[in-house]
Amino acid sequence: MRAMEKVRVAALEDLTPLIGTKVIVRDKEIGVFLTEDGKIFAVNNVCPHKQGPLSEGTVSEHSVFCPLHDQQIDLETGLVQEPDTGCVETYEVEIIDGDVYLCL
Repeated sequence: MRAMEKVRVAALEDLTPLIGTKVIVRDKEIGVFLTEDGKIFAVNNVCPHKQGPLSEGTVSEHSVFCPLHDQQIDLETGLVQEPDTGCVETYEVEIIDGDVYLCL
């Protein structure tokens, strides 16, 4: 089993609530989201249906809506909400000394 590596992707102060941020880590495009209640989520930035950039979507509570076709994706689980189907990969996030790290 491979040990988790923590990769710094942003300073917490640089994130804006309800606005996604796109980062590239190991050739993966990842969307990082700060919700209105202060939680941070990270998911694969590509919608599983139309490959829309999720970091450009609308954030509401703990969901993001694909900017291309308004499909709702749960930021906690990565699951596409009914009636649609599918999912995106999620990533564990840690805050250390004011910086945001992805655990890969």
